[in-house]
Amino acid sequence: MKILITNDDGVNAPGLLALVQAARQIPRAEVFVLAPNHNWSACGHVKTMSRPLRVWETRLEDGSPAWTSDGAPSDCVAMAMMGAIEQEFDLVLSGINPNANVGLDVTYSGTVTAAMEGAINGIPGFAVSVDAPEYHQGELDFEPAAKAACEIVVKLFVDWDGQKPAPIWNINVPYLPDGKHLGVQFTRQGVRLYHDVLEKRMDPRSRPYYWIAGDPPTGVIEDGTDYGAIKQGYISVTPLRMDMTDHDRLMKVEGWS
Repeated sequence: MKILITNDDGVNAPGLLALVQAARQIPRAEVFVLAPNHNWSACGHVKTMSRPLRVWETRLEDGSPAWTSDGAPSDCVAMAMMGAIEQEFDLVLSGINPNANVGLDVTYSGTVTAAMEGAINGIPGFAVSVDAPEYHQGELDFEPAAKAACEIVVKLFVDWDGQKPAPIWNINVPYLPDGKHLGVQFTRQGVRLYHDVLEKRMDPRSRPYYWIAGDPPTGVIEDGTDYGAIKQGYISVTPLRMDMTDHDRLMKVEGWS
């Protein structure tokens, strides 16, 4: 099993290192890393067409080799699969993001859209996030989430029948100090509540600029949803797809033309 690992927090992020080290424990797994050289959080699904992209070798904190790029997470996946790394891959593993990616977060998340890029290129994509407290002070322990996520990834990958389109799986792990979650729930996307505000400020030359601020997002705790599962202590695993067609609405208007 050849695994491509990336993230949206940058190649030196501790969540990526934890995921790499856990993935190496998968029997017969070969792990390759191509991740951004800086943080791309909330970048969404990017394809850089307006400037050249660079890829160069680096090393992770444990001394293991990796590649990094000045491109976005989805750029990293696309470039790796198009030949920047001379290797064919079986799956894309993206993360670990230090905050949950649930509900409509998936449209903003570089973590999730990197997994989507894997599916676009015909292989399963797995996004892994942990529901750590916002503005957490000190180091986070990503090891329990990494281990649990890799166990899930192996089971879901083995179950894949190779048919297209390739699956996209969004995995969110509750952040529990002892790592003892209550189990795994397969969920749908829940309702994410955003509390953004737009702050207008003035620069030293009296020109206005804007800063998106506000309180951290919350959500609706509802059974069967990703947000509800993690808030109740379960790992949430949500199957996603690239087809965003509103089929119910399409059926209503099909006879109009």
